[in-house]
Amino acid sequence: YRLIIYFRGKLGRYPPWPGKIVSPPKDLKKPRGKKCFFVKFFGTEDHAWIKVEQLKPYHPHKEEMIKINKGKRFQQAVDAVEEYLKKAKGKDQVRIFTDLKSPFSLQPASSMEPITKRLKIIEEDTGSTSIQAADSTAINGSITPTDKRIGFLGLGLMGSGVVSNLLKMGHVVTVWNRTAEKCDLFIQEGARLGRTPAEVVSMCDITFSCVSDPKAARDLVLGPSGVLQGIRPGKCYVEMSTVDPETITELAQVITSRGGRFLEAPVSGSQQLSNDGMLVIVAAGDRSVYEDCSSCFQAMGKTSFFIGEAGNAARMMLILNMVQGSFMATIAEGLTLAQATGQSQQTFLDILCQGQMASTFVDQKCQNILQGNFKPDYYLKHIQKDLRLAISMGDSVNHPTPMAAAANEVYKRAKALDQSDNDMSAVYRAYIH
Repeated sequence: YRLIIYFRGKLGRYPPWPGKIVSPPKDLKKPRGKKCFFVKFFGTEDHAWIKVEQLKPYHPHKEEMIKINKGKRFQQAVDAVEEYLKKAKGKDQVRIFTDLKSPFSLQPASSMEPITKRLKIIEEDTGSTSIQAADSTAINGSITPTDKRIGFLGLGLMGSGVVSNLLKMGHVVTVWNRTAEKCDLFIQEGARLGRTPAEVVSMCDITFSCVSDPKAARDLVLGPSGVLQGIRPGKCYVEMSTVDPETITELAQVITSRGGRFLEAPVSGSQQLSNDGMLVIVAAGDRSVYEDCSSCFQAMGKTSFFIGEAGNAARMMLILNMVQGSFMATIAEGLTLAQATGQSQQTFLDILCQGQMASTFVDQKCQNILQGNFKPDYYLKHIQKDLRLAISMGDSVNHPTPMAAAANEVYKRAKALDQSDNDMSAVYRAYIH
């Protein structure tokens, strides 16, 4: 059987633990409705079915997990992993594959078979379509990259992970960033350098952009040496930034007026999910461009949805981020109220993570807050921008958004406290200052 070394994700309040994926006993049925693997844990006789999203590759997360777990049994488990790897390396023609997209996989070369992500198209009642990998993106697999030349503009928190995964999966990528130094790492990984947005578009068949806000998105297209100057008939432009639908409509019109093809494809996720190739892509616009981007979307995300005409994806993403931003503010409010009333914040989190609201998002954000770690995974200033745009969208259709409006004020307070460039979880500080 195929062996893959993982760190177990946190299961409720149980600590992460190293394990290996093995073939389950023939009489043991896989749980229904869950994408999971049968894992045998090192340093113990325990085994379990573990959900895909709770698994992480061993080596990239090894040091992080050792810092979290100080116990003797855990160290013995890590020692057992290292011993296992030494023995595996000693075998004939064993290969080890490592990258941010895939966990470690050890297989004798003679038994290796290509593992290809198969596309599964799901038509929903709404008429939207989801392109998903039939094999989870967590599985060590291969993607047949498009032969089209790919351009990418914007190497921020999200864009950097996307480009890294495009390159890892064999795409030919040309990059540009306003701060040119950010391109250096990707040039070392095999990317080509474009001197201006216009040059990137002129060199490539499909150009993606991922920038901070509507103004940046417009400037990139309409500004000096901008995207529009490189657009020719048949060139594809994919806007991945989270902006308002009016900006999308404007950009779609100017791109198509030059004979270009336009798709919006904002993403739901974080820097970590971007690095792991586990984003959710929500696309709208030219359906043929969406299909041309299929290998790119497989490389950068776990699933993608096509939801109709341009502007729909912007609307959907603003709603999603409005909910997420409001939820984060509520969690911060709960943590600070617990503290103010003499309750243990850790106990609050422990109880929360055993109930119906348990999620990786809640656990990670709360743990970071309690540790005072506000390193950005999704900038606070960006979630506040998304809330502001969502409220404006509600106003445009005369729909009340009082919860989002209240959350927006808290984020504005956090920005006034110089938290803009911290993670969204730094909204917590708005309640303690």
